[in-house]
Amino acid sequence: MQTKKLMLGDHAVAQGAYEAGVKVAAAYPGTPSTEITEYIANFNEVNAEWSVNEKVSMEVGIGAAMAGKRALVAMKHVGLNVAADPLFTFSYTGVNAGLVVVVADDPGMHSSQNEQDSRYYAQSAHVPMLEPADSQEAKDFTMLAYELSEKYDTPVFVRLTTRIAHARSFVEVGERKDVEYPYKQDIPKYVMVPANARKRHPAVEEREARLSKDINGDLLGGGINKIEYGSNKIGIVCSGAVYQYVKEALPDFAIFKLGMVYPIAFENIREFASKCEKLIVVEELEPFIENALKANGIECHGKNLTGLQGELSVQKIREAILRHKALPEHMENIPMRPPVMCAGCTHRGVFYILNRLKLNVVGDIGCYSLGCSAPLNAMHSLVCMGASISNAHGMFMAKGKEFSKTNIAVIGDSTFVHSGITGLIDAVYNKSNITVIIMDNRTTGMTGHQNHPGTGITIKGEPTHMLDLEAVCRACGVQNVSVIDPYNLAEVEDAIKGSLKADSVSVIIAKRPCILLDKSVQRNAVAISDCKKCGICLKIGCPALSKRKDNSVEVDGALCTGCMVCAQTCKSGAIAAS
Repeated sequence: MQTKKLMLGDHAVAQGAYEAGVKVAAAYPGTPSTEITEYIANFNEVNAEWSVNEKVSMEVGIGAAMAGKRALVAMKHVGLNVAADPLFTFSYTGVNAGLVVVVADDPGMHSSQNEQDSRYYAQSAHVPMLEPADSQEAKDFTMLAYELSEKYDTPVFVRLTTRIAHARSFVEVGERKDVEYPYKQDIPKYVMVPANARKRHPAVEEREARLSKDINGDLLGGGINKIEYGSNKIGIVCSGAVYQYVKEALPDFAIFKLGMVYPIAFENIREFASKCEKLIVVEELEPFIENALKANGIECHGKNLTGLQGELSVQKIREAILRHKALPEHMENIPMRPPVMCAGCTHRGVFYILNRLKLNVVGDIGCYSLGCSAPLNAMHSLVCMGASISNAHGMFMAKGKEFSKTNIAVIGDSTFVHSGITGLIDAVYNKSNITVIIMDNRTTGMTGHQNHPGTGITIKGEPTHMLDLEAVCRACGVQNVSVIDPYNLAEVEDAIKGSLKADSVSVIIAKRPCILLDKSVQRNAVAISDCKKCGICLKIGCPALSKRKDNSVEVDGALCTGCMVCAQTCKSGAIAAS
């Protein structure tokens, strides 16, 4: 018996994987894909895990698929960069049981450092890619992906974007079916030494040619791609969330909705185009579909109208195609709400000291990325997960020891485990002289407080070995390791100054649980009396502090956690515990 539930796109993917009989699900948290693994971990039949990074999660999924159980691997678009190495090779080997890789792109960069278009990974790795347009399709396409994976002996992508991953619509929920294939040792298929890989490459090309032909026909019963004719003779080719925008913006236009964005059903689109006066491709990010159609002799245009950057919307499509006004007047004056560190954030004091010492700070990905914002202004570069330590070492290699006396790398505990350890080993091995601060708040904070090896708790909430970061750093060869309380500004400053004097790599672990997780550390709000109006306390950027019209400072008791960091900045002693 089927019932309907209102579900996030991410949750619908997990539901589809569960119903398809998935046994193993692995991921590293990354918005907007995080909720997939969180949801599927609720099912006892599924062995779910937070892997230390996306490469590991891909390798776990590959191992499960080889062993004969269906597997799900989920990540955001930049995580796919980390996982690409094993993925490309597994495309050559093919599967035993099905492997589905869910990748969530982030047009508009709501929570990301770039606007990567993962469709090019499908093309480059020769891996088919499905793209759902709502939560029901997210579930259905995930289930379909396992059938495709096993029929064509290939991993399969399901591509989401932020608006599908985090939007809700109704989904028909069904029963689980268990799927298992016997494990068979097969050296020519699974051992990718060059001699075997050369033989597997033609198999990849053959299956892709077969799939390219089948997608123009009755692939697994059809229904993946859809054609909707309207009164307007202009044809629109689109997919995913953009299909929903097009339906609302251009209700009378003919639409070819791609459910499979790689390989593309060129013959079906060619026939569709022959019935239209003009063909327009509406897609976010790169002209992936547009260029593919042009390369196959199908006349069309699109990016000359919609542009290459950011998200599309109903209004933007109307503006591009119909030349309507870009924004309604009532939206023009909406105030910006930039992200800020929470009141009581354990990172704030560290960045305050780094700013006061006028140090160059090489940053990383996490809540502490907000250290770049005013008034702290204490992060000066940020590239990708785990890059801070290697970047700082590169600066040492380029500029020498004296520059390292003013140069600090900061990295979070989860990010350090994800991809910072190798950078630290490299820095020690190559005789660097850098200082690294591990901002250890005992969680993966930015993506919603997921556990990691340093917390000693699995995704299922089960106790496990707790990784000792201090011991790891010493095992990497770091002699100068200190653990400090980030709420104690004097301790923070002394540790930083001492580490900068060292002649080798130093690590400072600023250790305190995230204030949103550990309520036991919260005290009563501070009180301010006889404020001198100097404004120094405002330089920590705490949202619980604000300036009155007379330039004195007041405390929002509903926000203040009593961390006392502001009190340590006040030279007049006007701030005290209440």
